[in-house]
Amino acid sequence: MMRRSPGPDTAGGTDAAGAVDGPGETGTAVAMAAERVSAGAREWVGANAAYLNSPEALALLPVTPRVKALLQLALLCRYWEKAAPGDGALAQALGVVEEAGRRPDFLPLMVGDPVNARPFQLVWAALAPPGVSGEWRHGALERLTAQGYLTPGRKPPYLHLGTRFYADLAGAGHRLGSYQELYAASVLARAGGSPVEGLDVCEVTDTVFYLSDYGFGDRGLGLDRETWERAWDVVDRLTGHCVREGEWESAAKLVLAQYCLGMDPLRTPSGAAGVRMLARIQEPLGAIPGKSASRRAPATASAGEYFRWAYQATLVTALSMLIITAGRTGGLLPAGAAVPAGAAGAESVEGAR
Repeated sequence: MMRRSPGPDTAGGTDAAGAVDGPGETGTAVAMAAERVSAGAREWVGANAAYLNSPEALALLPVTPRVKALLQLALLCRYWEKAAPGDGALAQALGVVEEAGRRPDFLPLMVGDPVNARPFQLVWAALAPPGVSGEWRHGALERLTAQGYLTPGRKPPYLHLGTRFYADLAGAGHRLGSYQELYAASVLARAGGSPVEGLDVCEVTDTVFYLSDYGFGDRGLGLDRETWERAWDVVDRLTGHCVREGEWESAAKLVLAQYCLGMDPLRTPSGAAGVRMLARIQEPLGAIPGKSASRRAPATASAGEYFRWAYQATLVTALSMLIITAGRTGGLLPAGAAVPAGAAGAESVEGAR
């Protein structure tokens, strides 16, 4: 069951003229805003992820988006357990992943889409919770190896890098390229000095995430100074662009990418602007109401429709703010501990509508 609160904020995505370079709040204020956004997003995900296993979702959601949404939730849970293992909302989210993995109809869904079958199987083999899909996992890795999927083949650099990352997480033997050579072939490595407006944000940020294990590995990616400076310049400029365009989900990814590059995004102008934007548009129950100011849930959306508009952007925000804030002085706010300061009333999903 779902509840929606009245009065959506219909303003654009940025929170002030000159949102990236303006004076804004102090570093402490931005850090507090990030913690509130993190707590709210985690609370919303924990309270609402069970929709993915509901009869309505099973009936209405296409198979591929639903499987992808569950894999994204499993990824969030992996890093949630690292950053805040005692967080109450984690148990709710993890329970959804475990329930899905134990359903007899879930594993066959992995092979139903010929385009995504092998990537989906590899990601689930890497992220399945302990005790879930154990026998299937070993068989899946053997099949992927036998099919040559864990070799370079003709994979484009982005797919090659993602395959390497998840193969390593799964503990699978492979003959994939090194992270150094895969970075050198990436969009991020080749974009230095070029305009950022046409870049694929997912390719840029995933490159950083995979090389740094989402900030839990080598922050800075092990790059030499000159190469790092080029990467930072691209991520910094792309963050500012996405903030100015009101691209909420992309900004959340890029703020995390800044952290994974070894910076403190709560103190960089573009990172702080991204956090302020997310704090301003986050809704009272914690959701980010869509991917961007131009792609947000309409006021007429039903509860189930609203979930589909808000889920991915809220999950990405939860992951980003969780990792960034987890190690800061003062500790991590429990999920749902506070409502973002200044957030306008808007749609959300929780309780009974």
